[in-house]
Amino acid sequence: MCKKFVIGAAVLATLGTFVFGRDVVSYVKTAGNSVRQAVKSEVPVDFEVDRARKMVEDLVPDIRRCMHVIAEQQVDVETLQSEIHDTELAMKQQKDAMFTLRSDLESNETEFVYASRTYSKDDIRSDLAQRFDRYKVATDTLKRNEQILKARQKALDANREKLENMLSAKMDMEVQIEQLEARLKSVQAAETVSNLEIDNSQLTRAKSLIKDLNKQLDVKEKMLDAEGKFTGLIPVDTKVEEKRDVVRQMDEYFKTKSGDRVAVQ
Repeated sequence: MCKKFVIGAAVLATLGTFVFGRDVVSYVKTAGNSVRQAVKSEVPVDFEVDRARKMVEDLVPDIRRCMHVIAEQQVDVETLQSEIHDTELAMKQQKDAMFTLRSDLESNETEFVYASRTYSKDDIRSDLAQRFDRYKVATDTLKRNEQILKARQKALDANREKLENMLSAKMDMEVQIEQLEARLKSVQAAETVSNLEIDNSQLTRAKSLIKDLNKQLDVKEKMLDAEGKFTGLIPVDTKVEEKRDVVRQMDEYFKTKSGDRVAVQ
């Protein structure tokens, strides 16, 4: 099976080289990019936003590892600083002791008493030589430790800066993702409104009913007009009954005028 696959691949490669010549690699890369872009364009935006959020969340383990390394380096630096401080104090004491022995060695005394014990000049000279050799070794060791301390502090500062940059970048990306989600929701809301299909059936039925009612009333009015019963017109032909002028009629009957008093007999 594997042999057939290899043979098939070789045949395809040979055929591609024969058809496209030296540009076969370029054609393959271009085709691959086209396929990749086509697939990527079909991925929903909200899925890509979730993927971006997941990628930002995946930074947390790296940040924790960086914090752990920084903590270890900080402990190492503090420990070395303490060792250097103790060494400096011890060397100061040894230096004071050496100069005390040197002063005794340069004196005219032949015997010296330290801690209730008596020492000769040869003892002092031998002890001073040992102290001096040890002091020089301690000095070299101190210089080396100081160099190591500087290197560790430099590495610690670099890792701290790296951690700060990672935290700052993480916060910036979280803000950008929140902005992307807000924009996505806005776009989705706009798409929902643009694609919203309003049900006009109820409105259409109501309009149709009103139209039918108007038509029915129009028909009834036409029928009344045809029967001579005009409706909706100004009543020009309608006679209004005049009010009876009783006072005038009484004046004419009794031969009186308005305002005269008539004696009752």
